[in-house]
Amino acid sequence: MPRSVALVMAALLPLLVSSAGPARSGDEQSFNTVEKGRYLATAADCFACHTQRDGGKPFAGGRAIETPFGIIVSANITPDHDTGIGSWSDEQFDNAVRKGIRPDGSRLYPAMPYPSYTKMSRADVDAIRAYLQTLEPVHNAVESNKLPFPLDIRAAMRAWDKLYFVEGELKPDPQQSPEWNRGAYLVLGPGHCAACHTPKSMLGGDKASEPLRGSPVQGWFAPNITNDERTGIGRWSVEDVTAFLKTGHNRFATATGPMAEEIADSSSHLTDSDLKAMATYLKSLPAQADNPAPIAANDPAMVAGGAIYRDQCSACHGLDGKGVPQLFPALAESPAVRSKDPASLIRVVLRGARSVATDKEPTGPGMPSFAWQLNDDQVAAVLTYVRNAWPPPAPAVTAKQVGKARSDLQTRSE
Repeated sequence: MPRSVALVMAALLPLLVSSAGPARSGDEQSFNTVEKGRYLATAADCFACHTQRDGGKPFAGGRAIETPFGIIVSANITPDHDTGIGSWSDEQFDNAVRKGIRPDGSRLYPAMPYPSYTKMSRADVDAIRAYLQTLEPVHNAVESNKLPFPLDIRAAMRAWDKLYFVEGELKPDPQQSPEWNRGAYLVLGPGHCAACHTPKSMLGGDKASEPLRGSPVQGWFAPNITNDERTGIGRWSVEDVTAFLKTGHNRFATATGPMAEEIADSSSHLTDSDLKAMATYLKSLPAQADNPAPIAANDPAMVAGGAIYRDQCSACHGLDGKGVPQLFPALAESPAVRSKDPASLIRVVLRGARSVATDKEPTGPGMPSFAWQLNDDQVAAVLTYVRNAWPPPAPAVTAKQVGKARSDLQTRSE
């Protein structure tokens, strides 16, 4: 049974058991609130962060979340009274979600993306709370703060909040369409896309001047998702963006890494109208002028990279880099290939990647690892070739970047 169906049944069961005879207006209102909360919790991707992999109980916490400053372990958000949120009031839950304040008054770390969730309405947060209250209580004590001293002192978050946290519900823009406003709400609020896709300062705060233009995250690079034609989604249509969020691929790209997980757990379960609204909003975001000079075809890295590409890559991705529609990504037209940071490309070549699995498309092609076959110079050469063989160009990849990534991946389990 797909997890989305199981979650709906979990939400419905307490209501069905308690109902007798024809539905009353109060029962119908409770059902609608819980179902709304289930949908919003899915849009907010609560399952992924609050469920430990490899057999963890849903929403019982315990998943380690990597940040640039150390590890944060996700909290138990089941309605268990001792180790979860069962004893919290609705006000305390809202304070945590939209203000980053725990019931004891201490501050949450922004690994829980309250800087985005603050844009949600109180009614939507209350609905999520109503849904979570229908879950099975799980007794699972979690110590969330694993940060090293002095970062483990939560009081420091008061200063961080003053620098980077702007509290307040997102208000509709009267100059835009209802569809655009719905998309903005989903992207900037529950979807918390900025948490991964907006560049960060040295202190981990969003760079407000570069919204959604790409940022390193957990050993990957979350790409530019503005309407930039070189590194963003400027060449994608609204339908292309919608297909990507629904299935994990389109004629330009295939999702890997954290984005593949987000699609499997979250966006693939949203309605087509909401995905189209998100695409409409993202396509409206202005591009940033940035046109690096192309690398000459006779450059040694391009010559070596071209030979490696023809030998190792062209069977799947094609000599012209256009791949096979709905099967192998079109490297020649992929904005991720031209990201300013090649971390994701290097990682995929070294470790390989699996295609995202959704309810509609449970299987898909994978990318094998080439770490055993190609050394750092060779990986750098083939990626430099891929980033410059077809316009527009992107900066060269260096052997030093590959070596650093190879060393880093040896310490990572995922």
